[in-house]
Amino acid sequence: MDSQNASYNAGQAKGQAQEKASNMMDKASDAAHSAQDSMQEGGQQMKEKAQGAADGIKNALNSNN
Repeated sequence: MDSQNASYNAGQAKGQAQEKASNMMDKASDAAHSAQDSMQEGGQQMKEKAQGAADGIKNALNSNN
């Protein structure tokens, strides 16, 4: 009976460890996606600022002619 108990407890511990590892991987994946989203937003903002600067230069050059 002790052997069955030990085997059961080992199985329980393994299952719990697997569940914790899975949860940690999910959290890491969520964090990576969040970082990726932030980078994309930052990139879009930079692109818009660069486009605004280019438009401003074009307007300034056109107004001089």
